[in-house]
Amino acid sequence: MCLIIFAYQADPLFPLVVAANRDELFARPTAQAGLWTDEESGNQILAGRDLQAGGTWLGITRSGRFAAVTNIRDPSQTERRPRSRGDLTRLFLAGDDSPQQYCAHLAESYDQFAGYNLLVGDSDSLYYVNNQEEKAWRLEPGIFGLSNGLLNSSWPKIDRGREVLSSLMEAPQMLHTDALIDMMADRSQASDADLPDTGIDIEIERKLSSAFILNPQREYGTLCSTALIFEKSGDKRFSEQNFDHLGNKTQGHSYQLPAL
Repeated sequence: MCLIIFAYQADPLFPLVVAANRDELFARPTAQAGLWTDEESGNQILAGRDLQAGGTWLGITRSGRFAAVTNIRDPSQTERRPRSRGDLTRLFLAGDDSPQQYCAHLAESYDQFAGYNLLVGDSDSLYYVNNQEEKAWRLEPGIFGLSNGLLNSSWPKIDRGREVLSSLMEAPQMLHTDALIDMMADRSQASDADLPDTGIDIEIERKLSSAFILNPQREYGTLCSTALIFEKSGDKRFSEQNFDHLGNKTQGHSYQLPAL
C-alpha cells in the first residue's frame, strides 16, 4: 500500500472515509478483497491478502476495526527484517486489543519490521504509528494523507489527494465509493521541482510521484484501489478495483457490512 487519503470524523455522517492505492510488484501473489478467516484467531476479516507472506495491506472487520499499512521508503536500509509488514494489519484486525494497547505492544518489535506507517482504529479511536520515529499518535478529526514518508508529508500526490477528498466531503450526502476510487486514478506526475527527495534516482522518483503508478518496465505499479466508508449507523461500505500491469481495469468487488 503506497497511498492512503482519509477523513477521520470530518463529518458526523461518516466517521471514517478512506481512499487507497496499493502499489506492488506485479509478480507478487495476491488474493483480491473478500471475507476470509484468520487462521490463528478464527476471526473474519474483509481485505485483500498477500499470498506470499499471509498478511494484508488494508482491511476491516464486522465489528468496525480498521487497519492499513504503507512502507517508509529508505534506500539506506538494506538489512532484511524477519517479519512482514502485512502482519501488522492482520494481527490488529484479528485481535481484540484497543488501538492504543496494540500500538503500545508494537514498541517491543519496531526493529523486526522494515520501515512502516500503520493506521489502526475502531469505533472509539484511530491511531497512527511508525517505526522510524518509534511513536504512536491518537489522531484528532481531520483529513490526512499517508504515502511512503510520514503522515501528511507535503508530497504533491498527498496534498492533491487531501484537497480532492476535502471537496468530496463538502457534499457528504453524495459520497460513494466510486468517487473515491476515481480520485485515486490520477496518473499525472509532479514537476521535478516539487518531487520529494527520498534518496532514489530522480527518474524513479518522478514515476512514483503520481497517485496511480504506471511503471511496467520495472514490473511494478498500482495493482488495486480501495474505497471504504464507515457510516454513522455502523454500516460499512468497501469497494476494490483491480488493474492489470498496463493500468487497465480488471475485476471489481463491493461489499456492505451491516452494523453489529
